Order: sequence, then C-alpha cells, then structure tokens
Amino acid sequence: MKRKSILVLTLICIIALLSACANTGENPSQEEDNNTDLPATDRAGNEISIPDEINKIISISPANTEILIELGFGDKIIAADTYSENIEGLPEGIPLFDMMAPDAEQIVALEPDIIYTTGMSMAEGKDPYKPIKDMGICVAYIPSSDSIIGIYDDIMFFAKSLGVEGKGIDLVNGMIDKIEEIKEKSSTIENKKTVYFEIAAAPALYSFGKGVFLNEMIEIIGAENVLKEHDMWISISEENVIASDPDVILTNVDYIENPVEEIKSRSGWENITAVKNNDVYFVNNYATSHSNHNIIKGLEQMAEFVYPDIY
Repeated sequence: MKRKSILVLTLICIIALLSACANTGENPSQEEDNNTDLPATDRAGNEISIPDEINKIISISPANTEILIELGFGDKIIAADTYSENIEGLPEGIPLFDMMAPDAEQIVALEPDIIYTTGMSMAEGKDPYKPIKDMGICVAYIPSSDSIIGIYDDIMFFAKSLGVEGKGIDLVNGMIDKIEEIKEKSSTIENKKTVYFEIAAAPALYSFGKGVFLNEMIEIIGAENVLKEHDMWISISEENVIASDPDVILTNVDYIENPVEEIKSRSGWENITAVKNNDVYFVNNYATSHSNHNIIKGLEQMAEFVYPDIY
C-alpha cells in the first residue's frame, strides 16, 4: 500500500507540475481546463457522453454531493438525494430524491445536464435511471470505492468531467500530504494498538476486514484491525469481538442516541480492554462512511483517539 501511495503521489505531482507550467503557476480554473478531454466512461465502466457545458447537476449520494461542493459546484446542484439534505453548501429548497427509487419523470422535468449517482442504485439488479438515459440525459455512476486510491480516482473523475482537473489534483495532493504526515508519525510506533471499528450496533453487529478503506485508515495511524484476517464488510458476533479483546473500540453508528455508552453497557463486554480503560470513542459518521476527501477528517479523529500522546 505504501509503495502504491508513493506511485500515485509521483504521478499526480507530475500532472500538477505540467498543469502549473501551463497556467503560470496558478491552479487552473474551469475555463482554463476546458481543453481537458472529458471521460468517455463513468467510474462503473459505462460509456457516457458528458456535455461540454455543465450548469445543472443532480447529485445522488452524499459522497458525490460533498465532492461537488468541494470542487466549487454546489451552486449548480439543482437536486440531490434525501441523505444529502443537511450537507453544508447544498442549495436550500431543491428537490430531494429517494436514492434507490428516484422519480424519473420529475428528474427529466428538471432538465439536468448531468446526473452523478451511486452504484447502490443498481443493488437490486435494475437500473432506475434507464428511462432518464433514454431521454438523452447523461447519467454517471460512481460506485463507492473500497480503497483510498479508488477515492483519488473518483475525485479526479469528477474534476475531469467538470473541466476543473487542476482543482482535483490539488484536492488529491492535499489528501496525500496529510496521509504522509500521519504515516511519518505512525512509523515510530512499536507496540501497535488493536482496534475494533463498529459500523452497525447490536444485535446485528457489522464491521470490516481488509480490502476496505477504513482498514487502510487504521493501518495508516499505526494500529491493527482485530478483524484484519477477514475480507471486506462483514457481520460479526459479540463472542468474536470479546475474544479479540481490542485495545480501542471506535464506532460511527449515528442512529442510536449514545453509541459509546451502549457499547460499554453490553453484558459480557465489561472485561474487554477497551471498555475497562474507557477507550471507546465515537468518530464522525460522514467522515468515515463517505468514500471521498472527508476521510482525512475521520483519519485525524481516529489517530487522536487511538494514540492521543502521538497525535
């Protein structure tokens, strides 16, 4: 992973250098980037035809909405999904659609130039956007990336499709710089703490193993995921968590009133090292569940909770 990160850093820095030379040292604006070739496929591999000029955007998924706002296109979002409703920078009063069952007729009536949606919409094997695509509207699918490198690619897809590649490069480089800064500190850690990260509360516990960006984040801060021997997103039993005896427990569960106290009050969990030492913490859900640039905020929170003396 470290080797891949260095490679990505090198490639992006080369692109950034060429871009800077072409634009007198300034970050390229949307107008300056208009010569950039538009992507011919979306992040799901579907062929798409992106309009040369984009003024009306529909964003389906909060991760997409946050990227669009960060790149400076919040004012061009004319509709979004219901989960994006409270994101700072989203225009007030715009229509909000069900992510899994969008109202095709209403969407077409809004006459968007492009729709950025999520792979989750295809979860049931049907494409709810087919009638919309049949009307000639560009629909770009961005499945949630499982890796940090994939997140970099997602950001660059948005930036290139909107003609602001320079802004995308700056955003990705900023992420890489912060990750390298954290890695420099974590490289000094000899006795790594073990972490259990809960993303769904009892009785249906849910977490993750390797192959997920959250697992990468645990490793970046110099810790170890107690479930690292597993793959991807997993259901987990209470017995397995208790047996793993994590040094720290993190949770981003935000659908119960006090997830930290709920964990500490579970029967049989009182002898877990993290519970005994009161090392159970809530981390921001948006910063640890949305696969975009905001994972850096989540990474910083995780680092401070797990290793307060270092970070």
